[in-house]
Amino acid sequence: MSLPQPVPPSWKDLGKSSNDLLQKDYNFHGASLEVKTQAPSNVAFKVAGIRDTKTEAITGDIEGKWTDKVHGITLTQTWTTSNVLRNQVEVNDILAKGLKLDLATSLTPDKGAKTAVLNASYKQSGLHTRGALDVFKGPTFTADAVLGRDGFLVGAEAAYNVTGGNISRYAAALGYNAPEYSVTLHGLNNFNTFSASYYHRVSRDVEAGAKAVYETKSTHGGVALEVGTKTILDNSAFVKAKINNSGVIALGYTQVLRPGVKASFGLALDTQKLNDPTPVGPAHKVGVQFVFDS
Repeated sequence: MSLPQPVPPSWKDLGKSSNDLLQKDYNFHGASLEVKTQAPSNVAFKVAGIRDTKTEAITGDIEGKWTDKVHGITLTQTWTTSNVLRNQVEVNDILAKGLKLDLATSLTPDKGAKTAVLNASYKQSGLHTRGALDVFKGPTFTADAVLGRDGFLVGAEAAYNVTGGNISRYAAALGYNAPEYSVTLHGLNNFNTFSASYYHRVSRDVEAGAKAVYETKSTHGGVALEVGTKTILDNSAFVKAKINNSGVIALGYTQVLRPGVKASFGLALDTQKLNDPTPVGPAHKVGVQFVFDS
């Protein structure tokens, strides 16, 4: 008998295990700091900042989140160093079980730019659907859905321009999840870009994954390929490594220094420019991140 299964909140999250393995915890773009605190009044604060080694620009933001778990209401406010004010109001399970409504807005006072997006999502076992209305852009209505059964996952997205009366964007994904591995295919950018990813939990301490991307309109042609692995050293540390077919090797090391304090170090080496004393363009990178969570 076919059985429904828990599904990810978005079709983009198909292949999340592989994406997390290949993208997260490689902090080689600069020095960053993140501080999280929790107040007794159900208010959480987060301050984050990064100094980019390439541009030497320093960016950051401060975020406050208030949660009323009894009534299912969450209010999030963010202020960035680019003078962007973001607000989000979320309402969960009030009108129906599994239904989430939220309004996300942003305002840049010095430029007069503003956005407002109304979102609705409905989740049940084996099904997750979402709808979003971008009030000022178009307006544009976007809908997506993910279905799951017996390990198979199917997802799709389409965006409809209300003013123009046409579908402005569409994409789809297909995947299969097993307890120790997963395979995913994505068709992106109106099916002009295709990606395939694979994830395998080799053992309790070792993970491996790969991703291939092909763009039909790419001028250079060919397939971009990336493979990586993660090894858990102990309960407080792990190391990651990956390499792509452009010859760039990336290493990441994460260490929990004490409860609530984590440090991550990243290094990227362009193997084609190891002997070049003055490489042109992006080459070797190094970075560090500290996270304090109380």
